[in-house]
Amino acid sequence: MSLDHLVDATPFVSPGQLIEGLVPPPRFGDVRFSTYRPDPSEKSQAAALSALETMAGSITNPPKKGRFRRSADPVSAGVYLDGGFGVGKTHLLASLWHAVPGPKAYGTFVEYTNLVGALGFAEAVKRLSGHRLLAVDEFELDDPGDTMLMTRLLGELSDAGVFLAATSNTLPDKLGEGRFAAEDFKREISKLSDRFTTLRVEGPDFRHTGLAEAPKPSSDTALLAVAGHTAGATLDSFDALTAKLATLHPSTYGALVEGVAAVHVSGVRPLADQSAALRWVVLIDRLYDRSIPVRSSGVPLDELFTPEMLRGGYRKKYLRATSRLLALARDGRA
Repeated sequence: MSLDHLVDATPFVSPGQLIEGLVPPPRFGDVRFSTYRPDPSEKSQAAALSALETMAGSITNPPKKGRFRRSADPVSAGVYLDGGFGVGKTHLLASLWHAVPGPKAYGTFVEYTNLVGALGFAEAVKRLSGHRLLAVDEFELDDPGDTMLMTRLLGELSDAGVFLAATSNTLPDKLGEGRFAAEDFKREISKLSDRFTTLRVEGPDFRHTGLAEAPKPSSDTALLAVAGHTAGATLDSFDALTAKLATLHPSTYGALVEGVAAVHVSGVRPLADQSAALRWVVLIDRLYDRSIPVRSSGVPLDELFTPEMLRGGYRKKYLRATSRLLALARDGRA
């Protein structure tokens, strides 16, 4: 069987496709409030579910004209889901998006910053200001420039009457220290903080609860063999794929892996360059969105980001990416 290589692809995404693509990814295409299963031991999960169902009702059936709709219920203006990795925040956010009528937009923080970069700020505001809901998954607080750009965008859209919903992460070792991420969020978007109600979502990372350790890497020979027997698979060397990502705008990474059945990467090694590591974070997110299994040779995938990186300013981002990558690696072994 002839194998495809991601490094040979040249994806292109037009500005119009970027807007049309602001929908929940395939992994969350069928989720609904009714499919969310709150952990009975974590009351915050049921509380968040109830609050978002209420918000969906407010968006779908807004108060009559002449009434200032946001004075009575702050949840109707905006909600921020604060919690650790794998507690179901994205499931809830996507369920909210599915529950309300359009026009509406759903995307990650990175996808929105990419959109502004592609369209320009004024055009992005123009295209989104007629929406009922703007959902932002994985709001990131580690890049001051991008954070303030998103603050300005959300402010303009909120002033135009768009309802807002966002998620972000509390670091695993900060759970129990109160609203750590929420405090960061509100400080960074101080001009918008009074428009958001913060909902804490507690619980363990469901992606790894009760699971064994990360799968061991394959040998190069075994990786080639399994890739050759997997229809729709790709096979690339880690260094070549890392170099390829540097030549593409992150907004095209989804198109790069669209329709791929499984991704195989040989010779994985720890990333020494921060820019390369951040590009891999985006690629991992797009793979996870599409439930594309990953198989690899080289170092174990939980060693992709070095200890130094995991202690740095992008720690949350790398930990989330590792959590998702290991889930995809288990899918690959299954």
